[in-house]
Amino acid sequence: MLISDQPWSVESRSAISAAEISLKAARVWIIIPCYRVRAQILTVLSRVPDWVEGVVCVDDACPEGTADFLEAQDLPPRIVVLRLPQNEGVGGAVLAGYREAERRGGEILVKIDGDDQMDLAYLPQLVTPILLGEADYVKGNRFTSIGHLNSMPGLRVFGNAALSFAAKASTGYWNIFDPTNGFTALEASVARQVLQRSVARRFFFETDLLYHLGALRAVVRDSPMPSRYGDERSNLRIGAVIGTFSARHLSNFIRRVIGQYFVRDFNVATIELVVGFLLLAAGATYGLHWFAVRDPGQAASAGVVMAAALPVIIGVQLLLQAINFDVQNVPNRPIHPYLRTLERIAGGRG
Repeated sequence: MLISDQPWSVESRSAISAAEISLKAARVWIIIPCYRVRAQILTVLSRVPDWVEGVVCVDDACPEGTADFLEAQDLPPRIVVLRLPQNEGVGGAVLAGYREAERRGGEILVKIDGDDQMDLAYLPQLVTPILLGEADYVKGNRFTSIGHLNSMPGLRVFGNAALSFAAKASTGYWNIFDPTNGFTALEASVARQVLQRSVARRFFFETDLLYHLGALRAVVRDSPMPSRYGDERSNLRIGAVIGTFSARHLSNFIRRVIGQYFVRDFNVATIELVVGFLLLAAGATYGLHWFAVRDPGQAASAGVVMAAALPVIIGVQLLLQAINFDVQNVPNRPIHPYLRTLERIAGGRG
């Protein structure tokens, strides 16, 4: 484990040793969505650390018959095979795995892919922020070091960078990167809240999950990890999903802004957004209208220029201030201690 790569506080790093000692008591369960990974799944399972309490392998109606293949192996009892009657996509498979692991007592639910792209030596780093009470959800980030990107194809580096910026805006988590990274850990009480929400079932799952975690005001942290690619084939085709991803990002952005700044709260950023958009629209409309009705060759007077430009300049400045407020408004207080307390109270009353 590369402690020097950790972005956490000195106090957190000093507590990591104690956290590792209690990993066996952490009740960590791993969820592996299985779709066309029959060739790699046994290798992945052989690398699961002994301190992991259980593993849920979710056969997402895999055409390779992964469930039958696994059940024919001499696997330890901690490995559970879950069959889905029809293909639900990576998101549907992970959510089904969350339900099963949580039902069996899992307290930290880790999702990894079945194609052997995740180095499980980084698993302690992934779960430690939750054990220390510093985060509700932790995800891998391959962009914390140039060395971690050595094996990532250049096109994927560019694509992930572009997706990361779109995800920052649509989810409100300006402090994270690499949003489509599938190496994640989620605290169980937060998972129970997520399971009640309409999270995307297909390839938009990881990013949509971040949007819903943002609506819950959950704390999300990145965990450094290297990229690793072999001979596996991705089921994701960029050309087929770019339109859908763009539409979902725009939809989530609009929903987030309305919910966060007009429904659940009303603050200075709300005023900046409203006034900024009105001034920008007014200046642009006036300028375009003057240009449309002017006589050919007529030059704009200083008054016309100022009447069009000044509202635009002030409007842009107000919108930039609203963005700055949004960047500073990232959740920073974990919600799972609160949720666990509520569940204990509710259980006691029952």
